[in-house]
Amino acid sequence: MAEVLVYVDHVDGAVRKPTLELLTLARRLGEPVALAVGAGAAATAATLAEHGAVKVLTDEAAEYADYLVVPKVDALQAAYDSVSPAAVLVPSSAEGKEIAARLAVRIGSGVITDATDLTAGEQGPVATQSAFAASFTTTTRVSKGTPVITVKPNSAPVEAAPAAGTVEALTVTFSEQAKGTKVTARTPRASTGRPDLTEAAIVVSGGRGVNGAENFHLIEALADSLGAAVGASRAAVDAGWYPHSNQVGQTGKSVSPQLYIANGISGAIQHRAGMQTSKTIVAVNKDAEAPIFDLVDYGVVGDLFDVVPQLTEEINTRKG
Repeated sequence: MAEVLVYVDHVDGAVRKPTLELLTLARRLGEPVALAVGAGAAATAATLAEHGAVKVLTDEAAEYADYLVVPKVDALQAAYDSVSPAAVLVPSSAEGKEIAARLAVRIGSGVITDATDLTAGEQGPVATQSAFAASFTTTTRVSKGTPVITVKPNSAPVEAAPAAGTVEALTVTFSEQAKGTKVTARTPRASTGRPDLTEAAIVVSGGRGVNGAENFHLIEALADSLGAAVGASRAAVDAGWYPHSNQVGQTGKSVSPQLYIANGISGAIQHRAGMQTSKTIVAVNKDAEAPIFDLVDYGVVGDLFDVVPQLTEEINTRKG
């Protein structure tokens, strides 16, 4: 069976959920071979093996932390040369898409970004994508070289499938470009205790209708009752009501949770582009003609200041 190379996103050995989803998709195409680099790479092996990796390639060189992107591309190319895979899968983060694009250029292959599903085809993997602000769904195949594909978080279930997970040290020769951009300082991001926005199974967002930063506690309370991440529309972010890191939309982050709840968001195309692939969409808006209602699975025409607190209370009551 053909091997499929999976780039591992981890933090000091803790494997992030999108990588485990990639392993589920990789098993549809062949035998997953995982590449983990940086501090703690070897510690990822047990988790990766539990989720289907037949082999884990590791390298813990300091260059991955000291310099940006290119050392990781060098490692992925070294793994590609070692494995000769049928496909290369990378998590669809901002960094992941840059790594994938650089690798595709180096090996002369096509690249597909932001896939939401993968299936095996007679002529190679077939990717499902959303196009034109999610107005259309396309199926795409790379016609030249080895497919390099980035996959959006929450596109596949995390499934245990124990495999050998044989650990092998990967020898990486870093290119001249690898040390072109050096990391001079790092500042840890303050934790909110909530899930990462792009990985969360549930996202609760607020928009212009929240009418001020002082009212975002209503959105946060609903999110916390559901164990959800908090998002915001561009209007709310531009007004200074919520951090830009929480913006959902064309100029913010793209999310694809199981449940997306939009509160006081009109549904402009820029926002829809970042959340339209959500599995179930609920909207609360007092304007019955708001464009968001053309998109939703469930819509509530009402004032969010009345609806959201009642919804939060009901959820907490049922949990209790």
